[in-house]
Amino acid sequence: MFRILLIEDDESLFNEIQERLGQWSLEVHGIDDFSQVMESFTRVQPDLVIIDIQLPKFDGFHWCRMIRTHSNVPIIFLSSREHPTDMVMAMELGADDYVQKPFHFEVLIAKIQAVLRRVYNYNTEQISLQTWNGATVDYGKNTVTKNEATIELTKNEMYILRILLEQKQSIVSRNELIERLWDDERFVSDNTLTVNVNRLRKKLADVHMGHLIETKVGQGYIALEEAGIND
Repeated sequence: MFRILLIEDDESLFNEIQERLGQWSLEVHGIDDFSQVMESFTRVQPDLVIIDIQLPKFDGFHWCRMIRTHSNVPIIFLSSREHPTDMVMAMELGADDYVQKPFHFEVLIAKIQAVLRRVYNYNTEQISLQTWNGATVDYGKNTVTKNEATIELTKNEMYILRILLEQKQSIVSRNELIERLWDDERFVSDNTLTVNVNRLRKKLADVHMGHLIETKVGQGYIALEEAGIND
């Protein structure tokens, strides 16, 4: 049974989500003290975190930052705030998805299942290491290492990179990435993919590889192979 930490201060909504997700054999844990969220996170050791933005003490962005300093556990934001900057901020902080209130439970459940399937099935794949332009891509550890410098990617970022590396030197369409990442493109915005790719490119720039993920306007993305460097 997957454990979910639901960081939500609306008691009635928490109870409803807990009941509905329990029908899908998902074990939902809550927060007793909203000034001690990380203590609850450590105790529960969740497989997935669902977090609201507007919370007592500190907002959801704060706790997302704190969680990301310790873990790459998948995170879904759940919020009534609909401004695009909130969604972008969530993704830039390392969230895997954003669900706006009010929502249909079928959509929330579909997103949760897609994230769990993507993250935990993905980790069972046999191929764990790949070289690319002189860098070592470690799918098990979610890292890219080059010249003794290592960057750590989120699950989404690594999965995007993996898809692109499967088809190096070929354009991968945005639709294909969306379908493979979220299983059902109806449940994800086009902007979410853009934010994830931009975040991946920014991290790769730290090891001087950001330019190797190229945008093909109106088509998709391509992972480049530099001349004279082979796997």
